[in-house]
Amino acid sequence: MIVNIRTIGNSKGIVLPKPVLAQAGLAQEQAADLTVENGAIVLRKPRATPRAGWSEAAQALADQGGDALVMGNFANDADAEWVW
Repeated sequence: MIVNIRTIGNSKGIVLPKPVLAQAGLAQEQAADLTVENGAIVLRKPRATPRAGWSEAAQALADQGGDALVMGNFANDADAEWVW
């Protein structure tokens, strides 16, 4: 498929037809991962952000009582001198 490269302000852009986005699994996405590979512009579904869902998983673990200290709470000999 030939698409026209258009001027958009100081940049260039193309319009991606809806069926092409749907075929690539990007029809419902608001963003895409863009890379250049071997001279080709490649759009992919965005990767999950690092640590996505960790907060919810930690909360679920705490709700089940699974967040207890493994080694218990212990102090160092010099800790008694500290003023908090």
